[in-house]
Amino acid sequence: MNEDAFNLSIRKFLKHFGVTAQREIEHAIQRALADGKLKGVETIPVRATLTIGDLGAEHQVDGEITLA
Repeated sequence: MNEDAFNLSIRKFLKHFGVTAQREIEHAIQRALADGKLKGVETIPVRATLTIGDLGAEHQVDGEITLA
């Protein structure tokens, strides 16, 4: 296995995930604020799940996003 190629590939994936996940969170929060479902002072629980295809591995990360 080429460690450099492997690490670069992981970093590309994580960068793509981070950018798209942030965009999705922002859009969901903006929609909820516009619909009156949120007031803008809440702390929102979040969970990200990583599934590694055919390896059957899965990892969850839980956290919170504070709006105020």
